[in-house]
Amino acid sequence: MATKLATPGVYIEEKSSFGSTVVSVPTAVPAFVGYTEKASRSAKSLLNIPTKISSFAEYCNLFGGAPETKFEVSSLDDGSACSIKAVKSTRFLMYDSLRLYFSNGGSECYIVSVGNYDSTISGKKLNDIKNSGGLASLERYAEPTIVVIPEATLLSESDCYSLQSAMLQHCGLTMRNRFAILDVYNGNRERTYNAEDVIKRFRDGVGSDHLSWGAAYYPFLNTSVVSESEVDFTNISNPESLVEIIASEVDANVENNKLSAAKAEAIKEEAAKIIDAETSDISSIQATLKTISPTFSVIMKSIVTELNVMPPSAAMAGAYSMVDNSINVAKAPANISLGSVISPVISVTEKNQEDLNTPLNGKAVNAIRSFTGKGTLVWGARTMDGNSQDWRYINVRRTMTYLEQSIKSSASGFVFSPNNSTTWSTLRATVSNFLSNQWASGLLVGASTDEAYEVQIGLGSTMTANDVLDGVLRMTVKVAVVRPAEFIVLTFEQKQQE
Repeated sequence: MATKLATPGVYIEEKSSFGSTVVSVPTAVPAFVGYTEKASRSAKSLLNIPTKISSFAEYCNLFGGAPETKFEVSSLDDGSACSIKAVKSTRFLMYDSLRLYFSNGGSECYIVSVGNYDSTISGKKLNDIKNSGGLASLERYAEPTIVVIPEATLLSESDCYSLQSAMLQHCGLTMRNRFAILDVYNGNRERTYNAEDVIKRFRDGVGSDHLSWGAAYYPFLNTSVVSESEVDFTNISNPESLVEIIASEVDANVENNKLSAAKAEAIKEEAAKIIDAETSDISSIQATLKTISPTFSVIMKSIVTELNVMPPSAAMAGAYSMVDNSINVAKAPANISLGSVISPVISVTEKNQEDLNTPLNGKAVNAIRSFTGKGTLVWGARTMDGNSQDWRYINVRRTMTYLEQSIKSSASGFVFSPNNSTTWSTLRATVSNFLSNQWASGLLVGASTDEAYEVQIGLGSTMTANDVLDGVLRMTVKVAVVRPAEFIVLTFEQKQQE
């Protein structure tokens, strides 16, 4: 309504020349759910509270350091070597997963701590629906766009599949604004192509619901996130056995005239210090034993190698973030190398990737492969809904989610506006401007904006008279999303000389 003019003078009226805009929602904000050393900011507990961090240093400040994973050592029956086995109750993956995430280009992310290292890993805690803990706590937060739970692979097989099914349901049914990255259970094992095949059991275990909202990766990775300096003999849960193994090695060397009796006795005395070592003596004893005992050095290297075997989901979350930030969400997160990764645990060849990529049931699993001269590359970009023409590719699913959530956020400003042509044209212009910018940046395909997208809104077009009477405003948006060139076919033929 115009201002009533009663007093003579000069009056100023300002008119808006430009309409409202659509603000782009973030696309690569992973949420990690798992166990941490602590969870507190000052005196406030952060247990089951999704907390945003932007660096690994911030993670350490709020959630603490690495777990002290224990290993049991034992001699083989023939006495020729020894074996190590991790003590399951001491194995946690969150800390090293964050290191792997940031090593692969990760930036901001959310951390949900469900317990400390004194706890036993539990599927119920990782998704505590009753108390809104773990995965369920993320329902109150709109910003996370990726869900990662590396420690799902430490659960029993059935609990792992139940949790992964819950992740897909959380992304595709409950929230519909995020994407799940899944690890194949026992992904450090070779395929057997029978009833016990790890891929077959994974496909059977995760079910068939909401498959387009998640992607799976195989195999596990040999990484370099854990260094040798982080491991010493205190990681051995049965030091007495370690002393016996070193003593056996020394005795064998004496019999083979490789050591004198006096030298052998000195080594045994040094090894015996392991059992009751003071904290201040650990580093010196460790250095001495690595020098005088080859077996001890082999055991330490084996422990480092075992700790560096990681499920790939954290690395892939970092890769998603890197690709989104450096290019855009329309770029498929594939044909990219992984940082802090030495090699895949299992070698996947071109032939045995066929069943991973295009299985009859459509549940595609993306391979991570090692190529000569190129290193370790992500060699797949499919969701688990591989038979769907709409949602086969990860970047298509995530691009559509990005467009939907951005436009939804902007459209919320029009709720309770008059349901008339003025509102319709304003909303159409707002969305069209946004989609035009997305087309210009490469998210949409087409020689022109008319080919890239179409926005329909209005009476007789998307709405009936009853819709208007019911207070319903309907708008239809059609977009041509970029799809990856997954298969490149080159045709060659000879040409006659002219």
